[in-house]
Amino acid sequence: MTAAIRGICLDATDDRKLAEWWCSVLGYRLKLGTAHEMKGKWLGSIEDPEGKGPLIWFQQVPEGKTGKNRLHFDLLGDVDEILALGASVVTASSEENQWYVLADPEGNEFCVGTGDGVLT
Repeated sequence: MTAAIRGICLDATDDRKLAEWWCSVLGYRLKLGTAHEMKGKWLGSIEDPEGKGPLIWFQQVPEGKTGKNRLHFDLLGDVDEILALGASVVTASSEENQWYVLADPEGNEFCVGTGDGVLT
């Protein structure tokens, strides 16, 4: 093995706000420092409380998103609930593709499967 994925990083103009939004979608929590890492302070990432999902980092950048993502999340979930949290529809589900392309509040695209649990 040459490398292993440590986490996934999203650029954001408001990194904390976007991190909190993704926490509400994924059931994650803000990763806080331990006694050795700025105890109790947010470390710029979110974590799966069950330890099963990847660590997701948020990097503050001055510019907004322009253009299409080259990498995105594929989720299984309830589209209506995610939209109610503030996502927007980029492409709706169709007969051929039982998934939606949505965007988070900063415009990062992600897919949500609505069919049999298999994203195509």
